[in-house]
Amino acid sequence: MTGDEEMLRRWRLVLGRYARPVFAPPMSGDDPERERMLDYLYDRDYEARDEAGASGSEPSRLAVPVWLARVRTLFPRETVERIEAHALERYRLRELLQDGEVLTRLEPSPELLRLVLSFRRAVAPELLPLVRSLAERVTREIMDRLRPEVAGAIQGRRNPFERSTVRVAANFDWRATVRANLRNRDRRSGRIIFARLIFSSRRHRRLPWHIILCVDQSGSMFSNILHAAVMAAILARLPAVTTTLVLFDTAVVDLTGAAEDPAEVMMSVQLGGGTNIAGAVGYCAGKVANPKRTVLALISDFCEGGPREALIAAVRRLTEAGVVLLGLAALDERANPNYDRDMAARLAEAGMPIAALTPRQFAAWLGEVLR
Repeated sequence: MTGDEEMLRRWRLVLGRYARPVFAPPMSGDDPERERMLDYLYDRDYEARDEAGASGSEPSRLAVPVWLARVRTLFPRETVERIEAHALERYRLRELLQDGEVLTRLEPSPELLRLVLSFRRAVAPELLPLVRSLAERVTREIMDRLRPEVAGAIQGRRNPFERSTVRVAANFDWRATVRANLRNRDRRSGRIIFARLIFSSRRHRRLPWHIILCVDQSGSMFSNILHAAVMAAILARLPAVTTTLVLFDTAVVDLTGAAEDPAEVMMSVQLGGGTNIAGAVGYCAGKVANPKRTVLALISDFCEGGPREALIAAVRRLTEAGVVLLGLAALDERANPNYDRDMAARLAEAGMPIAALTPRQFAAWLGEVLR
């Protein structure tokens, strides 16, 4: 490409829609996608600027992190920094990221957490404890909802016909306890006095397993990372289960030491950049001590940025060693599968079945494997 052609190409991207009636130099490679990402931000200058128009754009605010992750893969670093600065102004997020009162007034939600973490570099340092508190509240709500089902699916159902001497909360049989203590009812207060607590045994033995969660942390994976962090925390607290948690983009971050604290995991998430799945799978392979007792769950959109053949070969070696493999396809915000189906098909041929599962379905699958 000559210098003049490169100049025209750059002006085409700068002017966006207004370049097309005047001149339309041919676009190739990622340029159409670059133009679309720039239009997403800068076309707001040409939309209606009244209050109704501003409020009407509110739903798109929550799509900013997904858009930003794509921007980070398409433009050089210095350009990304300038685009981020413009986005903060146009989406009116600077107040949110600099004012603690604004942040604390908002209802905690996965969407808010995702937004704040995506613009982490712009968060005032004194607000980081508030961001941490936000992460704790969001992950705690998800964990409280999922823990009983996950633990029940993996540890097995209680056997009501076999009593247990292991007095732990997971084995507590409240129905049997109420029935056994009905005769201890205090007539004056009407309350039942629980003189005898009953615990049920499990239907199957808990055998030692090593579960490795290998999670893609590109920008479009936020919901998957959030649920993987919660799942890792639940698994890490189960007996007879060892949990390894690995996040990756082009580099690998081992967060096993923080696996029991999903909020800490979320504070470590980078959200963006490329992906080297082969490198992450290779790292996880080095953590396998007993292949026959190891489960490796790869959570990704399978858009490999590194050598595709290296990934296939790594999966094939793990399969031959006897590791139980599962590829969990990325789910979008509406829980619809969103992944590279061609790569997924190749991984399945190499021995890694691919499935699009909700956290509850994944727990049920794990329960079947661990039995």
